[in-house]
Amino acid sequence: MTPTRYAFIKANWHADIVDRALDGFQELIPAEQVDVFDVPGAFEMPLLARDLATTGRYAAVAAAALVVDGGIYRHDFVAQAVVDGLMRAGLDSGVPVLSVSLTPHHYQETDHHKAIYRAHFVEKGREAARAALMIGKTRASLAKPSLAA
Repeated sequence: MTPTRYAFIKANWHADIVDRALDGFQELIPAEQVDVFDVPGAFEMPLLARDLATTGRYAAVAAAALVVDGGIYRHDFVAQAVVDGLMRAGLDSGVPVLSVSLTPHHYQETDHHKAIYRAHFVEKGREAARAALMIGKTRASLAKPSLAA
């Protein structure tokens, strides 16, 4: 039996922006089918994604974060580690793990940039939902016996 629930992980850094991805995701997948999990930041997402994926409860896991240059650490290294970890969680578990993790080159804490990224995260959430549904449909068709066989 194929799970019909989805997990959505949100990093709390820049929550006013990141939470918009969940809004977009739930435009296509009803909120009643989505379990939401918060983590402190992007770096914590891959471990939780793997744990959720291996439960067998979810058709897919989506993870959203905004990784920006805070001047203290190399945000590009963090972003790469997160994306690599999410990919590994999906490959190791066999459950789609989708990244809505963005690393803008030029983000500033201005009202203008916040508005741009809030809107962008809504669209990225929609894209993750479309991907989850498409992958599920494709995998289900692969599991059916071929009529030509």
